[in-house]
Amino acid sequence: MGIVKLAELVEYLNNHLKIAEVPDYPAAYNGLQVEGRAEVAKVAVAVDACEFAVKEAVSLGADMLLVHHGILWSDIRPITARTYRRLQPLLSKGVSVYSVHLPLDCHPELGNNAGLIRRMGLEPIGTFAPYQGVDIGWWTDADMDRNQLLAALQDAIGAPVRLIATGPALVKRVGVLSGGGGGGIAEAHKAGLDTLITGEMRHEHYFDAEELGINVLLGGHYATESIGVKLLAEHLEEQFGLETVFIQHPTGL
Repeated sequence: MGIVKLAELVEYLNNHLKIAEVPDYPAAYNGLQVEGRAEVAKVAVAVDACEFAVKEAVSLGADMLLVHHGILWSDIRPITARTYRRLQPLLSKGVSVYSVHLPLDCHPELGNNAGLIRRMGLEPIGTFAPYQGVDIGWWTDADMDRNQLLAALQDAIGAPVRLIATGPALVKRVGVLSGGGGGGIAEAHKAGLDTLITGEMRHEHYFDAEELGINVLLGGHYATESIGVKLLAEHLEEQFGLETVFIQHPTGL
């Protein structure tokens, strides 16, 4: 089993995931959010740094909890109630929290979007859906019935998928924008895509899809964003020999 200095691991993650180069929402804090003990041997990964995941990471003896959705999503607030219940076990046991949001969505090797394309047996070709000048989504060529694509997506994420059949029955060019990517339908159309895979969309996004002629496959916010942290765990095992464990806590949303 490998052991790595916390500072070395954080520096590696920051560089490999391009934390400083990929913009994110103003409230998102990418990188080390909670500093724990100086050495890391076991990393727990989860989609969300919720109370459940925190308690599981502590009970499993993890030195770090690595997540897609971190604890900090706003400026410093009073450490009370739910915030206290999340932070207290981490601080008392010296468990670090590292969060990576949009940089993990768009990463070409370990990202949710490129990773999901590969899970479906396809290969990422290009990017779309820019956020502050950086493309977050990935697209690929396909030549299959949209119901075949639905089946491939269900196999890839292990969760039910809803098809919004507002585009062509024969799918040619598919984009992936994990999580709450329903707002990217117009960007998908601009990129010449006929189908968008995402986690969820709002009511008004249906009319974007219908009027632009885009199929939408909804795999769930959680399911489509569990890909990246799992790939990152595998990468850390290979790179540093660290022990990793995935904390499963699906929301069904």
